[in-house]
Amino acid sequence: MPDTPVQVEPLAPLPLTYPVYCAPGALGALGHIVQQHAPAHRYVVISDEVVAPLHAARVMAALQQIAPAERSTLFTLPAGEEHKTRAEWARLSDALLAWGAGRDTSILALGGGVVGDLAGFVAATFMRGVPVVQLPTTLLAMVDAAVGGKTAVDTPAGKNLVGAFHDPAAVVMDTALLNTLPPAVLRTGLAEMLKHGVLADAAYFAQVEETGRRLALLDDRARAAALTPLVADSVRIKAAVVADDAREGGKRQVLNFGHTIAHAIEKLLDYRLPHGDAVALGMIVEAQLAELSGVAREPLARRIREALTAVGLPTTLPAGVDRDAVLRETLGDKKARAGAARYALPLALGEMDPAEGRWSRPVADALVRQALDAI
Repeated sequence: MPDTPVQVEPLAPLPLTYPVYCAPGALGALGHIVQQHAPAHRYVVISDEVVAPLHAARVMAALQQIAPAERSTLFTLPAGEEHKTRAEWARLSDALLAWGAGRDTSILALGGGVVGDLAGFVAATFMRGVPVVQLPTTLLAMVDAAVGGKTAVDTPAGKNLVGAFHDPAAVVMDTALLNTLPPAVLRTGLAEMLKHGVLADAAYFAQVEETGRRLALLDDRARAAALTPLVADSVRIKAAVVADDAREGGKRQVLNFGHTIAHAIEKLLDYRLPHGDAVALGMIVEAQLAELSGVAREPLARRIREALTAVGLPTTLPAGVDRDAVLRETLGDKKARAGAARYALPLALGEMDPAEGRWSRPVADALVRQALDAI
């Protein structure tokens, strides 16, 4: 059965070229939103084998409110970062062609960050670019992958090394969907939210920490009510950074805080560690690096570790990964330049180091090794 249509207003004001809807029950307005922002002759929903059984029927029903049933279809992929590959991109692109999709097609990405990145890359490259509507279903995807226009797939050499910038036509965040997530999956999103606090807003950092402490005690309605304004504020923080530097040539690099180390750890563990958990570890190391480099004006690493512990995120490296291996992997990161990894480092909670307008800086290997001792 289709959702009863609801009225949902986009977040405002946002310095983006596309609207972001963020509210419990926002999927109830999906038909209207798609018709307004991504009208098409055909619609393709891309999801994964975990999310599709939970939510795809609602999305397909919404599309059938605006187009005949035969003009929309669902494609799925196996769940997990290991499937965000060029092979899956090729398979999905071929499936669109076989179904008869053309330039008058819109794609809807229903799932977490893997689906958002991969479906976004399919949309960016299919027929040289078709509209995509992002429908994130995890807290991490809502505050990270769904906003900003970055799309990509992984390669054996590293994460997100093949991709394109392709802004969505719209983003629809139904925060009621967060109630379907296990606590461990929900917590991974808190890492990116705390990161946004480090970048731009110390008070927001404290709010996320406090809410994260009590999430397990809240019922579904209270949980959605507590998280919705925090998700909206994360979107506002990220949107302000992205609008200032859409192509990551300068200030947008601050969004990579914690990620140089995180991506290295993820690759060494074959992506078995959730992205948010890896970012938590990366933030501790890179905050320690800021202190060791003389960039940070206060003991950030300890404060960040306290907050991560409070919300239930990991603060120690899993067994079997040594610091020299992590250091080697950072040199293959897409942010590396001239054979050296670059780091976006904080000055204090709520303020990043501009690095004389470059917003990231190379750091000596010896300091990175020393900082890795923190986890």
